[in-house]
Amino acid sequence: MSEYQEATIPNQPQRSRAVFSQEDFELIRVAIAHYLHEVEGQRDAVKYSNLYHRLGRVG
Repeated sequence: MSEYQEATIPNQPQRSRAVFSQEDFELIRVAIAHYLHEVEGQRDAVKYSNLYHRLGRVG
C-alpha cells in the first residue's frame, strides 16, 4: 500500500446504516396493530402489545 492509501483507511469501523426508515416503523406498527386483533386473548398477545408500544416510542 502506498502512504496515501494507508492514511485514508479509517482506524475505526464505519457506522452501519439504519436498516429501517422512520416510515418503516410506522408500517410495522400498523401491521402489528392489525395482528393484535387476530391474537386477542392468546398468550402471545401481551408480547405483541408490548412491541406495538415500543415501536410507538421509536417513530
